[in-house]
Amino acid sequence: MLQESRVNVLSVKQISIQKPLTEEWMTNPEIHTENFVRAIDPDFRQFISAGDARRLGKLLKRALATSLSALHEGGITNPDAIITGTGFGSVESTELFLEAMIRDGEQMLKPTWFMQSTHNTASSLIAIHTQSYGYNSTYTQKGLSFECALYDAWLQFGLDRISSALVGGHDEMTPEFAGFMRKAGHLLEGEICSEAAVSALLSTREQEGTKALCTVAGVEVLDSPDAETLDHAVRSMIAGNIPDAVLTGMSGNATNDGYYHFLKKTLPEVPLLRYKHLFGVNFSSSAIAFYAAANCLGKGFIPPVLTLTGESVSCSKGILLINAVEGRHYSVILLKPLCGKL
Repeated sequence: MLQESRVNVLSVKQISIQKPLTEEWMTNPEIHTENFVRAIDPDFRQFISAGDARRLGKLLKRALATSLSALHEGGITNPDAIITGTGFGSVESTELFLEAMIRDGEQMLKPTWFMQSTHNTASSLIAIHTQSYGYNSTYTQKGLSFECALYDAWLQFGLDRISSALVGGHDEMTPEFAGFMRKAGHLLEGEICSEAAVSALLSTREQEGTKALCTVAGVEVLDSPDAETLDHAVRSMIAGNIPDAVLTGMSGNATNDGYYHFLKKTLPEVPLLRYKHLFGVNFSSSAIAFYAAANCLGKGFIPPVLTLTGESVSCSKGILLINAVEGRHYSVILLKPLCGKL
């Protein structure tokens, strides 16, 4: 039976097309107009050795940097669980391995590229570096990968199997793969194809000297719900308590944006927010949404760069996150401030 326990977000870090490992985007965002933008990487030497930096691919270095930063800020060295979501894993290593197969006739292939191309490499690498030998899992459900990882952690907390978890969403992109995505219709004109690495440290215990950003009040993942089921999930999540805002994945893609506009009827008095105009579109976009909402609640305000009206909104009751994938799959997440009405 699930236990009632408050899941705190102790820290959450990002590497994206905004300045990495900071919240400077809230007041001074990087503005991108290109169709494809790679992430802005930090100096990885402060997290890993020069030898590891040469050996590891970009996705793994980003996952490690965000994870170690989140653990350091959250005051936990060895989390009870490491759970990762990734849509396509290390795309760059996969491309290098496949290109070598074609070029060299499947002879003298580099095993490192193959090993790093597997989806669960990030969780394993983080566990090795932090010497965390507990629950370790990876989810690969395209644009819902992060939510599936978060939901797993939510269940583990509820069953009282863990007291801390490092939950991540990590995806990279290459120009070639971005081109394939556009040709297949997964990316539309006007959408910024990007990369993201997000690591969130969750705990049911208070850490001495650490102030949590917010709490996770609910997580739900829905597969092909009808409008009534989705509307019921939203209303059940907020339980009659109106949040400060709803953070949506609006990007100009009519397939996914339809329900976001329908929310104006379901919650007419609640401001709608967006974030993909700042962070772009990738399979870990929802992890960026979680990161942005958690930091807004931690700072007590929603910056104008996220609002549709260009005005700042205060945070005292909570933020509802809704993610739509291919117009068929949805997630609903509720984050609450540490103190408040919601």
